[in-house]
Amino acid sequence: MKNWMGKLRTLSLFSFLVIILSACGKENLTALVPKGYGADQSFNVIIISILVMIVVFIVVMAIYLYVVLKFRQKKRQEDYVPQQTEGNKTLEIVWTVIPILLLLIIAVPTVATTYNLADDSAKEDSINVNVTGLQFWWNFEYANEEIQTSQELYIPVNEKVYLNMMSSDVIHSFWVPSISGKMDVNPENENTMYIEAYEEGVYWGKCTEFCGDSHSLMDFKIVVVSQDEYDTWVDGMQNTDPEFIASAQEGQELFENSCLSCHAIDASANHPVVGPNMADFGNRTMVAGVRNFSKEEIVEWIVDPASVKPGNGMLDAPYLEQENIGQAEAENIADFLMELKATDEPVDSVKQFREDEAKDN
Repeated sequence: MKNWMGKLRTLSLFSFLVIILSACGKENLTALVPKGYGADQSFNVIIISILVMIVVFIVVMAIYLYVVLKFRQKKRQEDYVPQQTEGNKTLEIVWTVIPILLLLIIAVPTVATTYNLADDSAKEDSINVNVTGLQFWWNFEYANEEIQTSQELYIPVNEKVYLNMMSSDVIHSFWVPSISGKMDVNPENENTMYIEAYEEGVYWGKCTEFCGDSHSLMDFKIVVVSQDEYDTWVDGMQNTDPEFIASAQEGQELFENSCLSCHAIDASANHPVVGPNMADFGNRTMVAGVRNFSKEEIVEWIVDPASVKPGNGMLDAPYLEQENIGQAEAENIADFLMELKATDEPVDSVKQFREDEAKDN
């Protein structure tokens, strides 16, 4: 009896923790609060599947309880063999047809949704972005606008945006749960999907295919803005200056001597994808995709990138081997990076995102 009560207490505690933890998380990082067309369609399929499973569970438990209560062995009852039902064709047909019908109820909307989200009939008249997955960051090249950026994808609200995705190293997976479903990002073939967001804001994106040491830190953001804000941002990115002269002169000189071989400070699509593009870095939501945007976090990333993202490509940077950039030099570079802006101020959703993240941390 005591052993049974102990198991019951453990089960109750576990159930309580599940209920509490289910309330944790971020509204812009969940498939259960859809803010885009793809996520909305996926959510409908999830609800259908859950309803089917609930019906199956209730029916099975009802039959189970009925059998246990009706046919349980009673006191002083002699042992006997219940009536056998093998060879009952009607019963076998019923329990074969029912699962088939249940699968069809789930399969039909699932297949229809899959084909719907794969529709590329509006691709030529929409924004097209070439997405490249790398260990452990993302690059976004706007095909028609002839600009590129890294880690943050700006899109206008209520507009279809087609993503043409490939990997430059291993297999990754692109997922923005609040806006759309997942899509594998392969090194040998291009996969295409489209996203369409209903509300302005900043939404978390994740890599969901294990790709190395910092797989769990391969985050990115989708910044959904109004059409006017999007046009202003694109215009600013198209006019970023490769000859930009910053007030943080010492930091700019250090950057040019130690970082410019991998990173560009203008958004031209002509730059090879080696390291993340730094254009508009001063208006980013986060540092390295996972740290709050602040000078201190930028400095830590420069001085010791392995502590932020183990195994990342910056660990091969010459300045780390030569140890010629310390705390003071990193602070100067951070001052320079924070001056790189395509627009004077970040959009309102980015400002709000920074404030929210600072409060949460």
